[in-house]
Amino acid sequence: MTAALAIYDLDRTITRVPTWSLFLLFAARQQAPWRLLLIPGVAAVALFKATGVIDRDRLKQWMHRLLLGHRSDPARLAATAEAFADRFVAHDILDRARASIAADRAAGRRIVIATAAHRFYAQPIARRLDVADLIATAARRDEAGRILSTIEGRNCYGAAKLAMIRAWMDEQGIACNGTHIRFYSDHITDRPTFEWADEPVAVNAHPPLARLAGLRGWRQEDWRQRP
Repeated sequence: MTAALAIYDLDRTITRVPTWSLFLLFAARQQAPWRLLLIPGVAAVALFKATGVIDRDRLKQWMHRLLLGHRSDPARLAATAEAFADRFVAHDILDRARASIAADRAAGRRIVIATAAHRFYAQPIARRLDVADLIATAARRDEAGRILSTIEGRNCYGAAKLAMIRAWMDEQGIACNGTHIRFYSDHITDRPTFEWADEPVAVNAHPPLARLAGLRGWRQEDWRQRP
């Protein structure tokens, strides 16, 4: 019998809105409200990214450093992530995403979320969706175990996401041959994974992905529309 995976991107695929900025603002309000005064600095760093001065990984790390600090106590950050997940999952998960996950699970597919979101807050979101398998960006830790603003390894984005999915499959003892892989995402930066998957599904696709999906004959769905 052929094994089957259903791999879901998180932001704007399962969710109504992106998670990272919302999490940072929530965490800053919870942990150090004075850091909200640094939002203009976040905007400046975003401008550096837009003009090509820094890359996406540097942007993510600077946003983290400005709004959370360079070092975070893991227990305190975990409590904040749980509180964020409670509020976020209650209001910002698309109903049709929930239905798709349930249908894939009922069909015997193993559900995986693969996201550029940091594991420390994506894990509580995944848990509330009853998804045990998460592939996500990891934060470095210092010698005392504190969570740092820098990324451990690679940001789970673009070609790195595919590499991390394949590495996870190797760790889990799941062979590509003999495993049917369905992949859902909203963004063309996931093109490497779309082209690798057996069954690519463009969900809530922005225009570049919608055009590519049309050319390739990939299934397209809009989960933002009510059924």
